[in-house]
Amino acid sequence: MATPTCEHCPNPLRITARRHARFCSPRCRAAAHRARRTVPAELTSRPRWIRHTARKVPITVDGGTASSTDPSTWSRYADAAASSAGAGLGFVLNGDGLVCLDLDHCIAPDGEVAGWAQTILDAADDTWVEVSRSGDGLHVWGRGALQSGRRITVNGGSVELYATGRYIAVTGRTHGDTPRRLGELQHVIDVLL
Repeated sequence: MATPTCEHCPNPLRITARRHARFCSPRCRAAAHRARRTVPAELTSRPRWIRHTARKVPITVDGGTASSTDPSTWSRYADAAASSAGAGLGFVLNGDGLVCLDLDHCIAPDGEVAGWAQTILDAADDTWVEVSRSGDGLHVWGRGALQSGRRITVNGGSVELYATGRYIAVTGRTHGDTPRRLGELQHVIDVLL
């Protein structure tokens, strides 16, 4: 059985934590509740939310098996946020024009963003960006079109581009002072591809 992790940060829960515990500390619990208010309405208004396990396996709000391609396993944001199933929230991309650029391992321990990732952030300056569950990656959320998901290398960094058939683990931890809305990302996608 995998060690349960904090729903807000990647730290493991204390061995003495209660069975239903979701956070490693009161600080993470408070930060997670504040973070829920920062998820843009363009995401929270769509009934495409799931939960996920610590190993990022998608589950329903009741703890059953979920799928990124089966709408009957998705929920409203309020229901997913209120659920204690699993280790965190996830949003399903279904090809309706919402996209996520996943910038892997681009934040150094001192908080510095890698140059290759900063170039992408500068190009996508009018959209919401959140820190990934690992704490060292970023999710750039916005609007655009993609035929299928892709993983590409940009100046030594790894970028995954998704628009359909996937779910993204959502932390709600806004990066910097990015706006709490989704902007246009097609120009960024076109340059990356």
